[in-house]
Amino acid sequence: MTFFKKLGGVAGAGALSLFAALPAWAQDAAAAAPTPDKGDTAWMMVSTILVLAMILPGLALFYGGLARTKNMLSVMTQIGAVAAFAMLIWVIYGYTMAFGDGGNAIISGFGKLFLAGVTPDSTAATFTDGVVIPEYVFICFQMTFAAITVALVLGSVVERMKFSAVMVFALVWLTLVYFPVAHMVWAGNGYFFGLGALDFAGGTVVHINAGVSALVACLILGKRIGFPKEPMPPHSLTLTAVGTGLLWVGWFGFNAGSALEANGSAALAMINTFVATASAGLFWMLAERLNGHKGSALGFCSGIIAGLVAVTPAAGNSGPFGAIILGAVASVICFYAVTLLKPKLGYDDSLDAFGIHGIGGMVGAIGTGIVYAPMFGGPGDGSVGIGAQLVIQIEAVVATIVWASIGTAIAIFVAKALTGLRVSQEVELEGLDLGEHGERAYNM
Repeated sequence: MTFFKKLGGVAGAGALSLFAALPAWAQDAAAAAPTPDKGDTAWMMVSTILVLAMILPGLALFYGGLARTKNMLSVMTQIGAVAAFAMLIWVIYGYTMAFGDGGNAIISGFGKLFLAGVTPDSTAATFTDGVVIPEYVFICFQMTFAAITVALVLGSVVERMKFSAVMVFALVWLTLVYFPVAHMVWAGNGYFFGLGALDFAGGTVVHINAGVSALVACLILGKRIGFPKEPMPPHSLTLTAVGTGLLWVGWFGFNAGSALEANGSAALAMINTFVATASAGLFWMLAERLNGHKGSALGFCSGIIAGLVAVTPAAGNSGPFGAIILGAVASVICFYAVTLLKPKLGYDDSLDAFGIHGIGGMVGAIGTGIVYAPMFGGPGDGSVGIGAQLVIQIEAVVATIVWASIGTAIAIFVAKALTGLRVSQEVELEGLDLGEHGERAYNM
């Protein structure tokens, strides 16, 4: 009826007369079928493209700049290839596993294999009763999340893992780890969703999943030749800084887009993505100064990413001042995870995927249970106490850690059995750009 109420004059009266003449069942069907709002649809399409920009070129430049010169192109190629592969897997069976009809608390049904039954007229529900967006738009939006998550894992294994192994790993990991966790957290009948776990845009699904998987993968793969005795500094902090900026910009699609509508919830997620990130970037540099170092460009970039990671689950679940505190706390904890925990334990997480995404994701997911409360400016109504919500958040975090660890170990060993997993010593010393792809980033 909304459409007819908007009509005026003779045309409106004629339309109303025509509607009144329809059979009752036809009137009910017309009134019951929600139509996607063009503004919401446009916003979600833009958000989807913003998330794509986070991957290419954002993450590719961020990770590529952190690698050594001889491995830069291999890093960028791996990121682009697994993201493209994830998109194809998503439309073949990933979407139906995560968001298809039926299923159980772990995975959905398989009725939408190859997107069966999805048409331009299909819709997906948002968080407001009666408001929908085209299902194809929802599919694309969630597809970019799957693509960037598997790409994030690669940060711990670059400079030594075969390209063929990366591709096999991506296939198995998405199937065993990402799709089930996405269903459990975001699907209406998912396990974590039923518990009441808060994860606005992917603290568990994306960052804990990717970060923990990165740690497991690098432990099984082993250290790079020369680590930690030989210095392995980033070859281009300029590229890393550019990638950081692109990630921050794209993250507004990631976080604000997760509202699924162009509304106040998206606006809240937007301001939180600004201020939590700003806080985290500055607090990382402050931590550097307090520990006897100069505030660095790499530190600022690392803090930016830590803040973005931490605010992801809280983007629509916190007030701005709660987000500022969350960003600061997460940044400092991630700083110590990278500078103290990693050297102490001796694992070779090449680009600190676990130290920032894993640790930052845990801080953000658990912290969301606190900043959600009204006393911290959050949108919670107080019906669930902070203690009770924290228990739920911790349960979701622990379960995600266990699920990701087991699934990643399986994926790595499958890749090892099929490909050998690791490049030869000769290729590793020469660089994967030439050894795996037959090209160089620079003429030398």
